[in-house]
Amino acid sequence: MDTDQSQPRVVAAACDGACSGNPGPGGWGSLLRFEDGSVQEFGAADPATTNNRMELKAALVLLECLKDLPCHPSLTIRTDSRYVIDGFSKWMAGWKRKGWRTASGSPVLNRELWEALDRARLPAVPFTYVKGHSGDPDNDRCDAIAVAFAKGGRPALAQASPQAEISLDTKTPNGAKTGPGGGTKTVTKKAVANGSGAAQPVRAADQAGEGGPVQEPAPAALSQLLSRLELADRLAAGGYSLSLVELAQLVQLPIKQLAEKATPWAWRDWMVRPNGDGRWHLERGAAGSEPVIPGT
Repeated sequence: MDTDQSQPRVVAAACDGACSGNPGPGGWGSLLRFEDGSVQEFGAADPATTNNRMELKAALVLLECLKDLPCHPSLTIRTDSRYVIDGFSKWMAGWKRKGWRTASGSPVLNRELWEALDRARLPAVPFTYVKGHSGDPDNDRCDAIAVAFAKGGRPALAQASPQAEISLDTKTPNGAKTGPGGGTKTVTKKAVANGSGAAQPVRAADQAGEGGPVQEPAPAALSQLLSRLELADRLAAGGYSLSLVELAQLVQLPIKQLAEKATPWAWRDWMVRPNGDGRWHLERGAAGSEPVIPGT
């Protein structure tokens, strides 16, 4: 992994896949969260695929991106796919010993994706399991991206700050390179091949682009905010504590800024209090509490 200190470190990563019909139209979604509070999102569609393939592609994109980025020492890639986690950490060694055969002697499905994942392996960045639809904001966001692409949508994808920005090296049908935001960009990564072997572009919603505006129940930013507020309520009610990285994910502020806070402070309708052991907890306050002011 790159150790360039001029770039903010990656502090969180998540991925998810979805498929309608299995096999059928599918989509995948991934995101990276940076120490400066910015987020980079990725996603794409495949017209004929399986849920497992979409899970693998979402994970592969993150590993390919992370190899050239500075990462927080506690970084893990969160996924709700046991298939990805067990295959990557438990089954793959046996598959390779058997010539990419399972214990029953059958050929390993999705072998080309597993081999790509193995080549992209980062020993310092493991996969960890998070229960799907459990209120984890990053997992929920990746699921929303994947489902939107699987249903033929073009969801708006967040782009990281200029210092942290990364993207996949993709080409539109006319040969122009595009990044996750849909505009022409300087890019550094290769697109993940779809089932037919062709590059699948990573595209963001173009509100005036072909097909018209995306029909979604709510703007992506508001959906993400709602997930975070609901999670904050559950964390406060359960008395759970948060690490600095987890707190940064929730309030979407840079870790360096949060690390400077040594006394209780207000975030939306909650008081954020230090535990004295490097962790934090939330206390529900009255609605309309004074929000945190960046830099204070």
